[in-house]
Amino acid sequence: MTIQRMEHVGIVVEDLAAATAFFVELGLELRGGGPVEGGWVDRVVGLESVRVEIAMLETPDGHGRLELAKFHAPSGRGGEEQAAANTPGIRHVAFAVDDIDAVVAGLRARGAALVGGVERYEDRYRLCYVRGPEDIIVELAEQIG
Repeated sequence: MTIQRMEHVGIVVEDLAAATAFFVELGLELRGGGPVEGGWVDRVVGLESVRVEIAMLETPDGHGRLELAKFHAPSGRGGEEQAAANTPGIRHVAFAVDDIDAVVAGLRARGAALVGGVERYEDRYRLCYVRGPEDIIVELAEQIG
């Protein structure tokens, strides 16, 4: 028995609309969503009386998915604001892009900020980290050469 593929990455957010808009601006496509609740979800996530709203987004190639979730109940504890890239836990999600400068400009227009700068890694990539809504860090990678 082996893993077939990665199904999706889930991110819990406070402002589902803003987070969804950020990832749509980045180029992901909204594939569905809506309210989720009931005994089955309580048992899956190990919480009681869960009421959550989700948005499922997909990369244009159809191979990567991102699930954004806004929990209405039960309320969760707040995380560390603007956790640094070296804080233990999942810190970022990475996407390959064609034109890193254009993507950064589009995201900045929506309020995102560079964590550091756009840098070159050898003769292979231009890379950067962008902090979006909910302090989500997204790595952008443009292949060069």
